[in-house]
Amino acid sequence: MSQEIRALMQEMVEQQRAKLLACARRILPYATSDDILQPNDFPELENHPHFRYEEGILDGLQAAQAALLAALKNDGLVL
Repeated sequence: MSQEIRALMQEMVEQQRAKLLACARRILPYATSDDILQPNDFPELENHPHFRYEEGILDGLQAAQAALLAALKNDGLVL
């Protein structure tokens, strides 16, 4: 069961990361996956509310994923 949950969380994170990159490319067509890690280097992204919204969703999913992995590890379900 824990493996399925971990896989689902990873899939959700990857899908949101792809959505964030697509959003960035609508704003800045040459944006790369590395660029979305440091949007402060690009004022067009830094100041764009939709990009920041999607980035916040990704941050939340990653925080939930980390909390889930920590809980599973504490329960001895993750090595």
